[in-house]
Amino acid sequence: MGPAAIVVRDLVKTYDRRRQPAVRAVDGLTFSVQRGSIFGLLGPNGAGKTTTLRVLTTLLRPTAGEVSVEGFNVVDRPLDVRRSISVVIQESSVELLLSVRDNLATFGRFHGLSTAAIRARTADVLDQLDLGDQAGRKAMDLSGGFKRRVQLAKVLMVDTPVVFLDEFSTGMDPILKRSIMVRLRAEAARGRTIVLTTQILDEAEELCDDILIMNDGRQAARGDVHTLKLLSAGLYDVTVTFDQLPAGFEAELAAYRPLRVRTDQNTVVVTLKEQDSPVIDVVSHIARKGRVLRLEVSGASLEDVFVELTGARPAAVGARTASERNL
Repeated sequence: MGPAAIVVRDLVKTYDRRRQPAVRAVDGLTFSVQRGSIFGLLGPNGAGKTTTLRVLTTLLRPTAGEVSVEGFNVVDRPLDVRRSISVVIQESSVELLLSVRDNLATFGRFHGLSTAAIRARTADVLDQLDLGDQAGRKAMDLSGGFKRRVQLAKVLMVDTPVVFLDEFSTGMDPILKRSIMVRLRAEAARGRTIVLTTQILDEAEELCDDILIMNDGRQAARGDVHTLKLLSAGLYDVTVTFDQLPAGFEAELAAYRPLRVRTDQNTVVVTLKEQDSPVIDVVSHIARKGRVLRLEVSGASLEDVFVELTGARPAAVGARTASERNL
């Protein structure tokens, strides 16, 4: 195994506040990211992941610790770091007065692409991101979702060894998102290192080779999806679809002390801890409540692990809709 693409040692970032104690957004974080991997940096709002991302991309200086990207220290060699990375951040970073096509061409020229390469790659990313109809429009006239697509298209135009994606799928429909996920896997297979943050945990579970979950500025857990799921042995999801959702069904489930109950039309997903509620008892109870069209029991998901480790409310986790899960 070669040298890591990203190395973070004892990273600390504090924010001073006037007449108030300083905020320690990142508190002694240490990790590394191997080249050619898709690395997920996850955590609830306020966990410190966006601050960490901003340090890695030279937008913030660390208060303490050492951080390097492609062997370049982010403090001592920020320009070399910037030449090595492409970034999609939550704030839109497109040239608003340029057309979509000119945004891509300008970005390609900045990274030294030839005219022929720019033409070919522009055609490729416009097709990949379903931007063909928008190519001649100024970026300022696009919706937020389309501006995010332009950001992602710029990343796919060039061959920087490291890519940072902060909530990359915002504004994308499920079909386009799946297409982009396939493209990201292909980019990693070519050797690019991809670091992503997302609140959509199914997305991270499907994409990431390695995941770090942050909470309160520190590491809460680290490993691949299988390793993380072992942290929540004994957690189960019971998914049931009725022909018609029984009245008061969620209230009845309270006796089994579920960790979460989620309802989507006629489908209910109940997350249980085995020692609190034997799964067979819950399944038997459910089967008596109405006409069941589908019943499934599965082990812990990444979302289950995330909630148990961080205590984040389900609404902050960002689960996919039933229609997305079926794609």
